[in-house]
Amino acid sequence: MRNYTLIAFLFFTISNFAQIKGTITDNKGNPLPFVSVFEENTYAGTTSNEQGKYQLNVKEVGKNKIIFQYLGFKTQKITVASGEKTVNLDVKLQEESFDLNEVVIDPKNNPANAIIRSTIANKKENSDKTGRYTADFYSKGMFKVKDLPKKILGQKVDLGPDMASNLDSTGTGILYLSETISKVTFQKPDKLKEKIIASKISGNNRGYSYNTAALSTYDFYDNTLDFDVRMISPIADNAFSYYKYKLESTFYDDNNQQINKIKVIPRRDKEPVFEGYIYIVDDSFAIYAIDLDIKGYRMKNEFTEVMNLKQSFSFNAKNKIWSKNAQTLSFSAGFFGIKFLGNFNYVYSNYEFHDAFEKKTFGNELVAFELNANKKDDAFWNEIRPIPLTIEEQNDYTKKDSLQTIRKSRKYTDSIDAKNNKFKVWDIFMGYDYKNTFKKYSFEFNGLLNISSLSFNTVQGFNLDSGFSFRKWNEEKGQETSISTTFNYGFSDERFRVIGEFRHRFNNINYATIWGSGGTKIAQFNNSEPITKFVNSISSLFFKDNYMKLYNLEFAEINYGQDIANGINLTGKIGYEQRKPLFNTTDYSFFKKDDLYSSNNPLAPNDFVTPAFDQHHLFKALVTTRINFGNKYISRPDGRYNFRNDKYPTIYLAFEKTFAASEKRYEFERIGASVLYDLSLGNKGVLGNNFRAGKFFNAENISFIDYRHFNGNQTHIGTSSRYLNVFNLMSYYSNSTNKSYFELHSEYNDTGFIMNKIPLLNLLKSTLNVGFHALTIPDRKPYSEFTVGLDNLGFGKFKLFRVDYVHSYQSGIQQNGVVFGLKILNVLD
Repeated sequence: MRNYTLIAFLFFTISNFAQIKGTITDNKGNPLPFVSVFEENTYAGTTSNEQGKYQLNVKEVGKNKIIFQYLGFKTQKITVASGEKTVNLDVKLQEESFDLNEVVIDPKNNPANAIIRSTIANKKENSDKTGRYTADFYSKGMFKVKDLPKKILGQKVDLGPDMASNLDSTGTGILYLSETISKVTFQKPDKLKEKIIASKISGNNRGYSYNTAALSTYDFYDNTLDFDVRMISPIADNAFSYYKYKLESTFYDDNNQQINKIKVIPRRDKEPVFEGYIYIVDDSFAIYAIDLDIKGYRMKNEFTEVMNLKQSFSFNAKNKIWSKNAQTLSFSAGFFGIKFLGNFNYVYSNYEFHDAFEKKTFGNELVAFELNANKKDDAFWNEIRPIPLTIEEQNDYTKKDSLQTIRKSRKYTDSIDAKNNKFKVWDIFMGYDYKNTFKKYSFEFNGLLNISSLSFNTVQGFNLDSGFSFRKWNEEKGQETSISTTFNYGFSDERFRVIGEFRHRFNNINYATIWGSGGTKIAQFNNSEPITKFVNSISSLFFKDNYMKLYNLEFAEINYGQDIANGINLTGKIGYEQRKPLFNTTDYSFFKKDDLYSSNNPLAPNDFVTPAFDQHHLFKALVTTRINFGNKYISRPDGRYNFRNDKYPTIYLAFEKTFAASEKRYEFERIGASVLYDLSLGNKGVLGNNFRAGKFFNAENISFIDYRHFNGNQTHIGTSSRYLNVFNLMSYYSNSTNKSYFELHSEYNDTGFIMNKIPLLNLLKSTLNVGFHALTIPDRKPYSEFTVGLDNLGFGKFKLFRVDYVHSYQSGIQQNGVVFGLKILNVLD
């Protein structure tokens, strides 16, 4: 009933709007985009679009004083006296005649520095004035591609019919366009609740826009702003360590308040800093406007060329508050000759400032959608939309919305599927996909020559995978079902192995999922699989080092998991396993043909006869719990989407038990726990931590397979983006235990804080990593590692490499080595 009341209230409010609209130009008739338009001493406001057109909804038209505010132009205040529901008002803004008398810079007494110091001194007071509020929020986001080439690296670009229809003959067009209307409740520094009233995505009448206030709040009164890295505000407490300033001009606004235009100049190019202009109100030292650029390499995003952030603030003489009324975030990015452009506009209006909120105002739910928020018709949007659509945007909505009906029809989807589903003879070898879009299911055959699965190990020799998979989905209910089989054949051991898997997700609310698998496969003794197939193949074939140790596993298991409370996920597994030892069957390699591989026994690498364990079977049960403290989430009609709260750690708890084994000695219990936590150090980087501990019970004579194995690395190749789960110089099975254990991984990444300040090295645009890793187990001296290295290395926009120097120590034995990180291998495997 509450929802119906709110909707009725909204429509009543809309119907009582009066609207002032028109076009804003300069003296020469050129349209002015993103001009702030608001009613004096109210919080009713909007901005003009890229073509200079605006529309402002006011409660009633009588003697309204409308203010037009644009950087570089004189602010205009126009009184509108009319009783009409709609008033057309075109405005021509005059360029500002700046007062340059105060711009004479005395090197010993820079006036800009004095203004910035006063702004820093007064920022808490100014920030607190807008510390608690409710407001109406509108956002519009557009993402487009420009001049898409016909070929990339000599290969023809195949867009498919849907994507191709979005682009014109030059390869330019809108890929994504959406709008959002919401009601926001906010309390600094980070408490937010947002109710989405309306959401619209071009060409998708089921879409729920991600253009939310929760993802677009940038406050320059804070010391840092989050753009993947912590960018330093030009008025941060330590701003003078990062910026120089120049007072370029002063002018007066419509309230005769002096505004200082200050140029923000980075002291060092490679640091996480802005550049551009900040406008400060004299006397109060509040922010009047922001016009700042962010270069991609400064926020460690090489694909982004430049991002521009504009903010404008309006003054309310009744409460003496400067509040943000408009924000524009635009960017350009590209790679391989492809150019991407983005533009996101935000309007804040109808502020209500509060001294305090009720205790239960804020919770873990960040964003919620009204029922049928994505079903509002064009009449609703045309009435309430504060920024008029451009012609390009109007055409995009018209074209995509009309095409949507066609594209969702069975006739259309069947015709597209028929084209893509055509079977060719070579598909037997290369693979084949079949899809029925209308009935929402697909089938895939990996092909008899699935080259991407080709790998080598000394047990199977070269081996190859193939298989089938079937998938069916229901987007509205959040359900998905998949069934697959994988066939593996080893050419040296001449063994054919098959496994089957199924998975069913019941919904997108608590993500209840059941899955199971069974069959025969080869498995590493360490089920975390610390050495990848690709790295092992290279290590074996080129250097004759077979670090991967394998056994034959015949198994059947079933799992079930779901979120049982906010931030708490519980998963249970029960399964049967029969384990058989395996031996090397090949001595093949590309080089070092006279050398011998080690045996497949991780306990005795020079013993080619004795197996690492006796054949046996057992049943195993495992229960794991993941706890994300302070978990936040977005509620949508089609699901719930969780966001881990970075302020708190994530905890994993596990209990494992084996039973009904072929011999009693294989039965045991184990408890385990781990804590993962990233400690943010602001602009100084992040300290990542991973603590693990566990203990076995009744495990004196269990199989070596069931020992706790730790992720070592003898290949000197790193495959992960962070080393918080690996010992970089430790052999794979030298410290395995069936007793108790504690391991610690800690890694500091400076995100450029140190490296950006070192001449020459700062040209690499890299980040510094310093790590410490330790392991303690009974009856053995502790193992420890110290690491130091550089990350974010590469060529041009592709920063895929990392290099670390590692020093390890255990029982008086010291090792030194270099680990080369190839993060792309994490994708290949």
